[in-house]
Amino acid sequence: MAQAGVERRDGDKMTRRGLLRNIMWVSAGAFALQVAVTGLSMFWPRKVEGFGSVIDAGPLENFPVGSVTRVRDGRFYISRLPEGILALYWRCPHLGCTVPWVESEQLFICPCHGSVYEPTGHNIAGPAPRPMDVMQVEIRNGRVLVNTGVIRERARHTPADVTPV
Repeated sequence: MAQAGVERRDGDKMTRRGLLRNIMWVSAGAFALQVAVTGLSMFWPRKVEGFGSVIDAGPLENFPVGSVTRVRDGRFYISRLPEGILALYWRCPHLGCTVPWVESEQLFICPCHGSVYEPTGHNIAGPAPRPMDVMQVEIRNGRVLVNTGVIRERARHTPADVTPV
């Protein structure tokens, strides 16, 4: 009984076993190439945007004295005080819940356990052990730039936390 096969260039017939072996090696080579490309791509950083980078919050005139503005991309609030600007990380120091600004109360009130914070981020009620964390703020060419990669814990609010305007 003659075996059916695929005609090769040199005139020999390829067996079914040989064809399957070649398919297996091509598949294994394609998989290894994919793993290598994926592994090497870790050495080329992607463009960093959003949380963990420097965020342009906007022009200084967008933040009138007494206002608190939420910046979603950076996960912070810009609190404009008479003495300057403060960037407050919106994470509660107690257990990490997102703390909203309650405009009617003019306070930050954590919905999880009831911690209450002033516009400076100083804790005035609830189980929070310390004030809200602050981020590094720089004012350049009339624009407010916040470095969300630099988050600083503090034991209490001090005037040194505020970036003068």
